[in-house]
Amino acid sequence: MSSSKNKFTIHEDWTVVILGFIIIGISLFIFLPEVTVFKWSNGTELLYDVFDFGNLKTLALQFLYLISIGTLGAFLIGKSVKYFLLGFPIVYLLTVIALIISGNTQVKGLNLEAVIFSLIIGLAIGNFFQLPDWFRSALSTEVFVKIGLVLLGTSVIFADILKAGSLGLIQALVVVLSVWYFAFWLCKKLKVDDELTMMISSAVSICGVSAAIATSGAIKGDSKKLSYVISIVLVTAIPMMIFMPMIAKYFNFPEEVTGAWLGGSIDTSGAVVASGSLVGETALKISTIVKFSQNVLLGIAAFAISVYWTYTHNNSAEAVESKPTLSIIWERFPKFVIGFIAASLLFSFVLSPEVRDNVKDSSKNLQGIWFALAFTSIGLEINFKDLLSNNSRKPLYAFLIAQLFNVIVTLIIAFLLFSK
Repeated sequence: MSSSKNKFTIHEDWTVVILGFIIIGISLFIFLPEVTVFKWSNGTELLYDVFDFGNLKTLALQFLYLISIGTLGAFLIGKSVKYFLLGFPIVYLLTVIALIISGNTQVKGLNLEAVIFSLIIGLAIGNFFQLPDWFRSALSTEVFVKIGLVLLGTSVIFADILKAGSLGLIQALVVVLSVWYFAFWLCKKLKVDDELTMMISSAVSICGVSAAIATSGAIKGDSKKLSYVISIVLVTAIPMMIFMPMIAKYFNFPEEVTGAWLGGSIDTSGAVVASGSLVGETALKISTIVKFSQNVLLGIAAFAISVYWTYTHNNSAEAVESKPTLSIIWERFPKFVIGFIAASLLFSFVLSPEVRDNVKDSSKNLQGIWFALAFTSIGLEINFKDLLSNNSRKPLYAFLIAQLFNVIVTLIIAFLLFSK
């Protein structure tokens, strides 16, 4: 908590923890925000389902809910409330357009997630139109991302992992540790910069988009680099989702092994479910368990990365003279990670399964919207040329080689653990 010009402000990370738990509290004790409908496959469904009066009313209420939370956030961290109120409706409208595009069943079949359309729309507008400075300064990218991450904690339920059995967790641990270290080593060899190294290593080894976002938050990473890594994750997930089940069928891999292979190596949960469904019921079940086992390691990984980064990348005068003290590490430690872990512990051990199931869909929906809002904002903030610069080749090579390593190692471990 600090004061500038006698103005009351709270650190951004503590602000998102407060906002995240206000959202959780509202869902548990006051009202449950309805889940909006974005699914459609033809013009009729678009008109009568998505643009139905009831759905538009839900969207309007959702807008009021999100702008209220966002305004409180802008006030607490000391940003201009006036500019936020002027800018947020534009960001929300663009995000809804992205959600409608991604809600199309054919687009869903390609596993193109809403965040990629949010990013593309933001980039298109940010690069073809001259946006005023006040608008760019009003964008709350970091706040949106971190609120989404605190809410992500509500879906990481430890009981589900333990119930699913130890094999998924053993595989997740071995894959995450070996693939993360290989990707980290490879990026260092290719002289990829430190921020991209951390984001790529986490994205390849843990759970793709969520891991990249969490790592970027933990190291206070550059949003341009984050959007670059996420673009690679989402694009490479598509051929993996299609061809890995085909390879498994061609070589007659057991369904349990195939499920473990898909869940351990494909980076997005949507692509894991889609590819598991192509193989069969058993493969779908095991792939989901393994992916979820990796997701549950995200909080631990974000915590470890935060401590490592704070300890090795502190350029303050004290740190140059000596190694950072615990107080310096705490000062720089991203507090939103505490919010993520606290939400996970609350939903894992305090709330009853009935209460959890009641709020699950609404919470997941809100989490997805905050992430989509963040990526619309990232697109509006950055220059398209930065995303496709020549400097981006080495990170791309590092990601693809690490992903190939991931696919091979995960297949070996899947055979060792899951073949009968």
